[in-house]
Amino acid sequence: MTRTRAGRLSMIAVPALVAGCAAVPAPSAAPAPTYPTTTAPTSSPTTAPPPDHCPPGGVRITALGGNAAMGLRAMGIELVNCGSTPYRLKGWPVPSLRDVDGDPIEVRIVQGARGITAGFDAPPRQLVLRPGERAGAALIWRNLVDNPTVPPADGRFLEVAPVAGRPTVPVDLGSSIDLGNTGRLGVSAWTRREEPAPSVPPTGAPAEATPPPDSRL
Repeated sequence: MTRTRAGRLSMIAVPALVAGCAAVPAPSAAPAPTYPTTTAPTSSPTTAPPPDHCPPGGVRITALGGNAAMGLRAMGIELVNCGSTPYRLKGWPVPSLRDVDGDPIEVRIVQGARGITAGFDAPPRQLVLRPGERAGAALIWRNLVDNPTVPPADGRFLEVAPVAGRPTVPVDLGSSIDLGNTGRLGVSAWTRREEPAPSVPPTGAPAEATPPPDSRL
């Protein structure tokens, strides 16, 4: 396959890949901002709670699986209001990573996908989740090694704050977040979920080029 044809296939696969993970809204024309600092958790990694456990903050966050296409990775995450009162949410999730030894991984969190891929940059909307209601977002990155002097990062433990300034929630990872040595992890804004999240193939499986079912998001 020629380099030109491979590029065309990547452009076709990426929108479907991202939509299948977290049903992200249509991209905005405005450039996506980034956090100016890196995230690095300071405490020891925490084991993800059982599926029916509700953390003290009143929300539970789970990983939905991932897709991969030509070095581009995407993984959906879902937040459930498992408390007894409405939960207000507006913004981007704030993930932090640790390696297999539990050591923090420095990573620049990108609000959107600037520098990673096209699109994925819709702005956040104000959400009020009643008990039992859910919101979805997605993480996107590239497994790219472009500097042989920098060791590749492989995230094995994931914690996610619903938005900046709120407590983190441990998330059970079914697979690693293999950032290579790019040091960038893109996040989409939270969007409301009205239907159960669609199933997606595990990380490493080829991306589907067909659109996902209508999830009424």
